[in-house]
Amino acid sequence: ALGPGGLTRERAQMEVRDVHYSHYGRMCPIETPEGPNIGLINSLSSYARVNEFGFIETPYRKVDIETNTITDQIDYLTADEEDSYVVAQANSRLDENGRFIDDEIVCRFRGNNTTMAKEKMDYMDVSPKQVVSAATACIPFLENDDSNRALMGANMQRQAVPLLNPESPFVGTGMEHVAARDSGAAVISKYRGRVEHVQSSEILVRRLVEENGQEVDGTLDRYPLAKFKRSNSGTCYNQRPIIAKGDIVEKGEILADGPSMELGEMALGRNVVVG
Repeated sequence: ALGPGGLTRERAQMEVRDVHYSHYGRMCPIETPEGPNIGLINSLSSYARVNEFGFIETPYRKVDIETNTITDQIDYLTADEEDSYVVAQANSRLDENGRFIDDEIVCRFRGNNTTMAKEKMDYMDVSPKQVVSAATACIPFLENDDSNRALMGANMQRQAVPLLNPESPFVGTGMEHVAARDSGAAVISKYRGRVEHVQSSEILVRRLVEENGQEVDGTLDRYPLAKFKRSNSGTCYNQRPIIAKGDIVEKGEILADGPSMELGEMALGRNVVVG
Protein backbone atom coordinates (compact mmCIF):
# COMPACT_ATOMS: atom_id res chain seq x y z
CA ALA A 1 0.00 0.00 0.00
CA LEU A 2 2.91 2.37 0.69
CA GLY A 3 5.45 3.73 -1.79
CA PRO A 4 5.33 5.68 -5.07
CA GLY A 5 1.77 6.00 -6.37
CA GLY A 6 0.41 4.47 -3.15
CA LEU A 7 -0.96 5.73 0.14
CA THR A 8 0.83 7.68 2.83
CA ARG A 9 0.49 6.25 6.32
CA GLU A 10 -1.49 9.33 7.36
CA ARG A 11 -4.09 8.81 4.62
CA ALA A 12 -4.45 5.02 4.98
CA GLN A 13 -7.88 4.22 6.42
CA MET A 14 -9.02 1.25 8.48
CA GLU A 15 -10.19 -0.78 5.45
CA VAL A 16 -6.64 -0.74 4.00
CA ARG A 17 -5.05 -1.85 7.29
CA ASP A 18 -7.60 -4.50 8.25
CA VAL A 19 -7.22 -8.25 7.76
CA HIS A 20 -8.88 -9.48 4.56
CA TYR A 21 -9.97 -13.06 3.84
CA SER A 22 -7.60 -13.19 0.85
CA HIS A 23 -4.69 -12.91 3.35
CA TYR A 24 -5.36 -16.53 4.41
CA GLY A 25 -2.15 -18.52 3.90
CA ARG A 26 -0.50 -15.55 2.16
CA MET A 27 0.09 -12.81 4.73
CA CYS A 28 0.21 -13.22 8.49
CA PRO A 29 -2.85 -11.71 10.23
CA ILE A 30 -0.87 -11.28 13.48
CA GLU A 31 2.69 -10.07 12.79
CA THR A 32 2.55 -6.34 11.97
CA PRO A 33 3.99 -3.20 13.63
CA GLU A 34 2.09 -1.57 16.52
CA GLY A 35 2.69 2.04 15.49
CA PRO A 36 1.47 4.16 12.56
CA ASN A 37 2.41 1.34 10.13
CA ILE A 38 -0.04 -1.16 11.65
CA GLY A 39 -1.59 -3.25 8.88
CA LEU A 40 0.51 -1.55 6.19
CA ILE A 41 3.65 -3.64 6.78
CA ASN A 42 2.97 -7.39 6.76
CA SER A 43 4.91 -10.65 6.88
CA LEU A 44 4.70 -13.55 4.44
CA SER A 45 2.97 -16.66 5.81
CA SER A 46 4.93 -19.86 6.51
CA TYR A 47 4.32 -21.68 3.20
CA ALA A 48 3.53 -18.72 0.92
CA ARG A 49 5.55 -17.87 -2.18
CA VAL A 50 5.52 -15.06 -4.73
CA ASN A 51 4.83 -16.19 -8.31
CA GLU A 52 6.36 -14.83 -11.53
CA PHE A 53 3.67 -12.13 -11.80
CA GLY A 54 4.18 -10.86 -8.25
CA PHE A 55 1.05 -12.47 -6.76
CA ILE A 56 1.30 -14.38 -3.48
CA GLU A 57 0.36 -18.06 -3.70
CA THR A 58 -0.37 -20.57 -0.93
CA PRO A 59 -0.26 -24.39 -1.22
CA TYR A 60 -3.27 -26.73 -0.97
CA ARG A 61 -3.64 -30.52 -1.19
CA LYS A 62 -5.79 -31.59 -4.13
CA VAL A 63 -8.88 -33.70 -3.46
CA ASP A 64 -9.70 -36.34 -6.09
CA ILE A 65 -13.33 -35.53 -6.95
CA GLU A 66 -14.22 -39.05 -8.19
CA THR A 67 -12.86 -41.07 -5.26
CA ASN A 68 -13.14 -38.23 -2.70
CA THR A 69 -9.56 -38.96 -1.58
CA ILE A 70 -6.81 -36.54 -0.53
CA THR A 71 -3.96 -36.86 -3.05
CA ASP A 72 -0.26 -36.01 -2.69
CA GLN A 73 -0.63 -33.34 -5.40
CA ILE A 74 0.16 -29.84 -4.08
CA ASP A 75 -1.29 -26.87 -5.99
CA TYR A 76 -0.29 -23.26 -5.29
CA LEU A 77 -3.27 -20.91 -5.69
CA THR A 78 -3.54 -17.12 -5.80
CA ALA A 79 -6.40 -15.39 -3.96
CA ASP A 80 -8.57 -15.02 -7.09
CA GLU A 81 -8.04 -18.68 -8.10
CA GLU A 82 -9.00 -19.84 -4.60
CA ASP A 83 -12.43 -18.15 -4.92
CA SER A 84 -13.52 -20.91 -7.33
CA TYR A 85 -12.88 -23.76 -4.88
CA VAL A 86 -14.13 -25.19 -1.58
CA VAL A 87 -11.18 -25.69 0.81
CA ALA A 88 -11.30 -28.07 3.80
CA GLN A 89 -9.38 -27.37 7.01
CA ALA A 90 -5.99 -29.02 7.64
CA ASN A 91 -7.28 -30.81 10.76
CA SER A 92 -10.18 -32.54 8.99
CA ARG A 93 -10.32 -36.19 10.08
CA LEU A 94 -9.09 -38.71 7.48
CA ASP A 95 -8.99 -42.50 7.43
CA GLU A 96 -5.89 -44.55 6.50
CA ASN A 97 -6.81 -44.29 2.79
CA GLY A 98 -6.94 -40.48 2.87
CA ARG A 99 -10.74 -40.22 2.74
CA PHE A 100 -12.79 -37.86 4.90
CA ILE A 101 -14.30 -39.64 7.92
CA ASP A 102 -17.06 -37.09 8.63
CA ASP A 103 -19.92 -36.53 6.18
CA GLU A 104 -20.03 -32.78 6.93
CA ILE A 105 -16.69 -30.95 6.67
CA VAL A 106 -15.78 -27.53 8.08
CA CYS A 107 -14.50 -25.58 5.07
CA ARG A 108 -14.01 -22.16 3.47
CA PHE A 109 -15.65 -20.82 0.34
CA ARG A 110 -15.06 -17.23 -0.81
CA GLY A 111 -14.03 -16.12 2.66
CA ASN A 112 -16.96 -17.70 4.50
CA ASN A 113 -16.45 -20.46 7.04
CA THR A 114 -19.18 -23.05 6.65
CA THR A 115 -19.88 -26.78 6.64
CA MET A 116 -20.51 -28.71 3.44
CA ALA A 117 -20.86 -32.33 2.33
CA LYS A 118 -17.50 -34.08 1.91
CA GLU A 119 -18.24 -34.67 -1.80
CA LYS A 120 -18.01 -30.92 -2.44
CA MET A 121 -14.39 -30.53 -1.27
CA ASP A 122 -11.89 -29.42 -3.95
CA TYR A 123 -8.80 -28.79 -1.82
CA MET A 124 -7.53 -29.17 1.74
CA ASP A 125 -5.17 -26.93 3.75
CA VAL A 126 -1.57 -28.18 3.92
CA SER A 127 -1.00 -27.31 7.59
CA PRO A 128 -2.68 -25.29 10.35
CA LYS A 129 0.40 -23.04 10.51
CA GLN A 130 0.15 -21.97 6.87
CA VAL A 131 -2.04 -19.08 8.12
CA VAL A 132 0.74 -17.45 10.18
CA SER A 133 4.31 -16.25 9.61
CA ALA A 134 7.45 -18.07 10.80
CA ALA A 135 7.80 -15.79 13.86
CA THR A 136 4.15 -16.25 14.89
CA ALA A 137 4.43 -20.03 14.36
CA CYS A 138 7.16 -20.11 17.05
CA ILE A 139 4.65 -19.10 19.76
CA PRO A 140 3.44 -22.23 21.64
CA PHE A 141 -0.33 -22.56 22.19
CA LEU A 142 -0.96 -19.57 19.93
CA GLU A 143 -4.65 -20.49 19.64
CA ASN A 144 -5.11 -19.73 23.38
CA ASP A 145 -3.52 -16.26 23.21
CA ASP A 146 -5.21 -12.90 22.84
CA SER A 147 -4.35 -11.67 19.33
CA ASN A 148 -2.96 -8.34 20.62
CA ARG A 149 -0.50 -10.14 22.90
CA ALA A 150 0.44 -12.59 20.12
CA LEU A 151 1.26 -9.58 17.90
CA MET A 152 3.59 -8.22 20.61
CA GLY A 153 5.19 -11.64 21.10
CA ALA A 154 5.84 -12.16 17.38
CA ASN A 155 7.42 -8.70 17.10
CA MET A 156 9.52 -9.00 20.28
CA GLN A 157 11.10 -12.27 19.15
CA ARG A 158 12.88 -10.28 16.45
CA GLN A 159 14.38 -7.97 19.10
CA ALA A 160 16.12 -10.73 21.09
CA VAL A 161 19.86 -10.10 21.62
CA PRO A 162 22.08 -13.21 21.09
CA LEU A 163 23.41 -14.69 24.35
CA LEU A 164 26.82 -16.28 24.93
CA ASN A 165 25.19 -19.48 26.21
CA PRO A 166 21.65 -19.67 24.85
CA GLU A 167 19.18 -22.48 25.62
CA SER A 168 16.58 -23.80 23.21
CA PRO A 169 13.08 -23.67 24.72
CA PHE A 170 11.68 -26.60 26.73
CA VAL A 171 8.26 -25.85 25.25
CA GLY A 172 8.42 -25.28 21.48
CA THR A 173 6.28 -25.67 18.38
CA GLY A 174 8.60 -27.61 16.05
CA MET A 175 9.45 -24.51 14.00
CA GLU A 176 12.63 -23.79 16.01
CA HIS A 177 14.96 -25.97 13.91
CA VAL A 178 13.44 -24.62 10.67
CA ALA A 179 13.98 -21.00 11.75
CA ALA A 180 17.57 -21.77 12.80
CA ARG A 181 18.51 -23.65 9.61
CA ASP A 182 16.95 -21.07 7.28
CA SER A 183 18.41 -18.07 9.13
CA GLY A 184 21.68 -18.37 7.19
CA ALA A 185 23.67 -17.97 10.43
CA ALA A 186 24.37 -21.71 10.91
CA VAL A 187 27.21 -23.53 9.14
CA ILE A 188 25.66 -26.23 6.95
CA SER A 189 27.43 -29.20 5.34
CA LYS A 190 27.54 -28.91 1.55
CA TYR A 191 28.25 -32.62 0.99
CA ARG A 192 27.99 -35.96 2.77
CA GLY A 193 31.26 -36.61 4.54
CA ARG A 194 33.32 -37.57 7.61
CA VAL A 195 34.48 -34.94 10.11
CA GLU A 196 38.30 -35.02 10.20
CA HIS A 197 39.09 -32.06 12.43
CA VAL A 198 37.10 -29.75 14.71
CA GLN A 199 38.30 -26.62 16.44
CA SER A 200 36.56 -23.43 17.53
CA SER A 201 37.57 -21.50 14.40
CA GLU A 202 37.19 -24.13 11.65
CA ILE A 203 35.79 -27.55 10.74
CA LEU A 204 37.36 -29.93 8.19
CA VAL A 205 35.09 -32.48 6.48
CA ARG A 206 36.33 -35.21 4.11
CA ARG A 207 33.77 -35.86 1.36
CA LEU A 208 32.50 -39.44 0.98
CA VAL A 209 32.04 -40.26 -2.71
CA GLU A 210 30.34 -43.32 -4.27
CA GLU A 211 32.65 -45.25 -6.63
CA ASN A 212 31.71 -48.70 -7.99
CA GLY A 213 29.20 -49.16 -5.18
CA GLN A 214 31.84 -48.34 -2.55
CA GLU A 215 32.21 -45.18 -0.46
CA VAL A 216 35.69 -43.72 -0.88
CA ASP A 217 37.35 -40.58 0.48
CA GLY A 218 37.04 -37.46 -1.66
CA THR A 219 38.32 -33.91 -1.33
CA LEU A 220 38.66 -32.07 1.99
CA ASP A 221 36.21 -29.22 2.65
CA ARG A 222 37.13 -26.41 5.03
CA TYR A 223 34.37 -24.56 6.91
CA PRO A 224 35.70 -21.41 8.69
CA LEU A 225 33.71 -20.24 11.74
CA ALA A 226 33.11 -16.61 12.78
CA LYS A 227 34.32 -16.04 16.35
CA PHE A 228 32.91 -13.17 18.45
CA LYS A 229 32.49 -10.84 15.50
CA ARG A 230 30.44 -7.65 15.67
CA SER A 231 27.15 -7.77 13.77
CA ASN A 232 25.71 -4.72 11.99
CA SER A 233 23.38 -4.17 14.93
CA GLY A 234 26.26 -4.24 17.43
CA THR A 235 25.53 -7.71 18.85
CA CYS A 236 27.86 -10.70 19.24
CA TYR A 237 28.09 -12.95 16.15
CA ASN A 238 29.61 -16.26 17.19
CA GLN A 239 29.55 -19.75 15.63
CA ARG A 240 30.09 -22.90 17.74
CA PRO A 241 30.75 -26.45 16.41
CA ILE A 242 28.11 -29.04 17.40
CA ILE A 243 29.74 -32.11 15.80
CA ALA A 244 32.79 -34.17 16.82
CA LYS A 245 35.75 -35.70 14.99
CA GLY A 246 34.79 -38.96 13.26
CA ASP A 247 31.10 -38.09 12.87
CA ILE A 248 29.44 -38.89 9.53
CA VAL A 249 27.44 -35.85 8.38
CA GLU A 250 24.81 -35.73 5.65
CA LYS A 251 24.42 -33.00 3.04
CA GLY A 252 22.41 -30.12 4.57
CA GLU A 253 23.22 -31.09 8.18
CA ILE A 254 24.15 -28.31 10.63
CA LEU A 255 27.85 -28.40 11.58
CA ALA A 256 27.97 -25.29 13.79
CA ASP A 257 25.41 -23.18 15.63
CA GLY A 258 25.16 -19.49 14.82
CA PRO A 259 24.06 -16.74 17.22
CA SER A 260 20.83 -17.51 19.15
CA MET A 261 21.05 -21.25 18.42
CA GLU A 262 21.56 -24.40 20.46
CA LEU A 263 22.11 -27.77 18.75
CA GLY A 264 20.50 -26.55 15.54
CA GLU A 265 17.41 -25.08 17.23
CA MET A 266 16.52 -21.42 17.62
CA ALA A 267 17.37 -20.29 21.18
CA LEU A 268 16.41 -16.68 21.84
CA GLY A 269 17.13 -16.75 25.59
CA ARG A 270 17.34 -19.14 28.52
CA ASN A 271 14.77 -21.30 30.27
CA VAL A 272 13.96 -19.63 33.59
CA VAL A 273 13.73 -22.62 35.92
CA VAL A 274 12.19 -22.02 39.34
CA GLY A 275 13.11 -24.22 42.31
